[in-house]
Amino acid sequence: MSLTESESVRRALVVVDVQPTFCEGGELPTEGANEIAHRVAAYAAAHRDRYTTVLTTQDWHIDPGEHFSDHPDFVDSWPPHGVAGSANAELHPALADLRPDARLKKGQYSHGYSGFEGADEHGRGLETILAEAGVTDVDVVGLVESHCVKHTALDARRAGLHARVLTDLTVPVSPELGAAAEQELMAAGVELRDSAAL
Repeated sequence: MSLTESESVRRALVVVDVQPTFCEGGELPTEGANEIAHRVAAYAAAHRDRYTTVLTTQDWHIDPGEHFSDHPDFVDSWPPHGVAGSANAELHPALADLRPDARLKKGQYSHGYSGFEGADEHGRGLETILAEAGVTDVDVVGLVESHCVKHTALDARRAGLHARVLTDLTVPVSPELGAAAEQELMAAGVELRDSAAL
């Protein structure tokens, strides 16, 4: 990459739903999620200078309708999780020192899989925040690869951004769903990279 090309890239780190509700001991746990929370925190601390802006998203469900179910199918309906105002809906304690430039909450009255469905405390959506920062590229990390990370990266592509998912900084619900998500991401032009190779 030439210096000119490098200077023209403005990259955002989008940290998706790194919340205790999705970690071991939470309402909708994924194995390995606590470790991912600590890896994301360490990566962000070590490489903040790579990013124009760092953003977080959180599931913040108030009344998401059929997204919650007492008899979930784990495809379109789920046990209650990310309940607005609960301790497990807050950012994971590993991110206590992250100091994101914006925090977006999503899914108040819907499933809210994509970070692009969220808004910050000023009512700005992710696409607006990225545009205001002149962002051209996004790195997406967090929980979980097969769902909210995937949908956020796909929407970044739809918004005209170059998108990468850092595969060592996310984890799927299952290996099968992870493989399917990665195929869908690659088909949409999302790059899959290991953060150590950047």
